[in-house]
Amino acid sequence: MRDAADTSTITDRGRHKNAKTPWDQPTWRNTALDWATRELTTRGLRESGTAGRRVRLRPWSVLVRIPVEDADTTDGTTSTSASTSTVWLKANPPASAFEAPLAAALAHWVPEYVLEPLAVDADRGWSLLPDGGDLFYQVLDRNPADPHAWEEPLRQYATMQRALIPYTKDLEQLGVPSARTTTLPQVFDETVEFIRSVTEKTAAPPRHPAPGVDPTTLHALRPRLLNWSAELADLGIPDSLDHSDLHEGQLFNPEPGRFTFFDWGDASVSHPFCSFLVPAEQFTERYGPDSLPRLRDAYLEPWTGNGRSSKELRRALSLAGRLGVIGRAVTWGRIFPGASDETRATGAAESTKRLLQLATAEPPF
Repeated sequence: MRDAADTSTITDRGRHKNAKTPWDQPTWRNTALDWATRELTTRGLRESGTAGRRVRLRPWSVLVRIPVEDADTTDGTTSTSASTSTVWLKANPPASAFEAPLAAALAHWVPEYVLEPLAVDADRGWSLLPDGGDLFYQVLDRNPADPHAWEEPLRQYATMQRALIPYTKDLEQLGVPSARTTTLPQVFDETVEFIRSVTEKTAAPPRHPAPGVDPTTLHALRPRLLNWSAELADLGIPDSLDHSDLHEGQLFNPEPGRFTFFDWGDASVSHPFCSFLVPAEQFTERYGPDSLPRLRDAYLEPWTGNGRSSKELRRALSLAGRLGVIGRAVTWGRIFPGASDETRATGAAESTKRLLQLATAEPPF
């Protein structure tokens, strides 16, 4: 078998030049591409040439863009099922291998809000995905003056979260990490332990250090988060799926008014309102804080009813905005257990920065 890493493949490692990924292993690389080829063939598709193949390598995933075209079927006819010129092969590390079966399950439970995988290998954490159209950030870049553009996607995302509440146990059985509202203090402890272990054992300095912080400082934050998590749980909003990294590059806008959400490798079962943290941060960075109340209300609109007042919902969102930093911080320790010293040190620094947000002023939403 010819090694698939030929000179026509464009490889992007971003700032993780020294990251170890399975793509660097010829046997793994060829096995993954052979699997993709077989799955494409069963759907009447074939790769249209490796010249258009692009590979994005990160410590948390391997992503391969594969250009495709219709292939003749065995009876001499031509498949009419193909409607895309690009598919994506995604491979997750063991800690986020749940993303493959999760993507398939979401396509069954909430098909209008997600991409439907062409194929998944749940055991190996592999997904073969169709092209989703324009990414949301591309839409925003074409119309940068509209601060209301985030409102409808967040309204739809919240509607999806409500629909997924009955499936929380199923999500956990798929391997989605549990970070339920009542257990967030324990998740916090696990993250502080990750930071401590890296600080003690890693010689390489982090790329973006958080100066003057040690685990003792972080432990001092625990009493307040105990109170916040208890208050948030008492407000009675059930746990659901938290994307945990819902930025403007994590959803597609294939046509006006329609949005599909993807890239679930950081997801957990937690308080749904924790998901609002990242889009609110990106929104504020792009537009400033003035329109943030409208964005907040758009997200909360699907959660109205069930006897909860607007004041209670807003309080819940504020509490989740604080506690949502735990979900962002824990990802670094969960995804990189076998990463290089440099990557782990950078992850520990990023986790520290996130947890220190627990000490800042109340979120503006």
